[in-house]
Amino acid sequence: MNILITGITGFAGSHLAEYILAHHPGVKVHGLVRWRSRMENIAPLLHTGKITLYEADLKDMSSLRKALAAARPDRIFHLAAQSFVPASWKLPAETFMINAVGQINLFEAVMAEKLDPRIQIAGSSEEYGLVHPDEVPMKETNPLRPLSPYAVSKVAQDLLGFQYWQSYRLRVVRTRGFNHTGPRRGEVFVTSNFARQIVMIEKGLVPPVIHVGNLEAKRDFTDVRDTVRGYWLALEKGASGEVYNIGTGNAVSMKDLLDRLLALSPAKVEVRIDPDRLRPSDVQILCADVSKFKAATGWSPKITFETTLRDLLEYWRSAL
Repeated sequence: MNILITGITGFAGSHLAEYILAHHPGVKVHGLVRWRSRMENIAPLLHTGKITLYEADLKDMSSLRKALAAARPDRIFHLAAQSFVPASWKLPAETFMINAVGQINLFEAVMAEKLDPRIQIAGSSEEYGLVHPDEVPMKETNPLRPLSPYAVSKVAQDLLGFQYWQSYRLRVVRTRGFNHTGPRRGEVFVTSNFARQIVMIEKGLVPPVIHVGNLEAKRDFTDVRDTVRGYWLALEKGASGEVYNIGTGNAVSMKDLLDRLLALSPAKVEVRIDPDRLRPSDVQILCADVSKFKAATGWSPKITFETTLRDLLEYWRSAL
């Protein structure tokens, strides 16, 4: 079986490649990269000869067709995206171009090459956006009220996946992943940012001050290693045309997150609000109802939140 991962050099993409190689050794893993892609996340895999990379850009149909023609994937995990919400406020058109238009190009390239893979679309809980108190935990049937340009682009990806299934019978399975974190998470994302700041304080590299944004917001955090296992199961057992939430069903406030990280560190810190970390509009709570996905696939998270946070701190202690 040939597997193609877009965004293989990213956070989730690199963990997915590791998961597939560790648990499905007969599968051939292919990935798309750009000339400027940072390779450190997959560096340990590059020397094994177990992955094949193709240079392609979601905004360039020609390069996509060449990569697909070479890889001939039976399954595609579409993880490549502009995934940082604050960046989408500054670059809304670029975010939409990469996420929505890039996905159209991928679909059109699949059809042009007359391929018939199963395709997982990595959506986001940010699609739900403005959620009323009686709509928590969030089901797949919740209204989508996106509150950022990033979230709008992910809604577009989600609905395009449904449309191409209905119109062309592309075998698309959509997942709405709630916040996932763990080792190698980019430092701009909240769990990793807090962990990095704490480790820098531990090492005496900066004054003992943690800079934070909105600590009242609540998020449903899953370990990335559980999330990518969910991605695999979405194509193994999920139904084409359907959408599934992937999360834990437990929402944690940013304050509680910070307190849990600090409890795992000897650092003594002052917490200081940074206005630059506040968004023009923020989603107050994201909490998943994952009963549909569990019923379809049998998936459930295995890694505790404390283990995730401990591993994240150890990652930064090693990286710094």
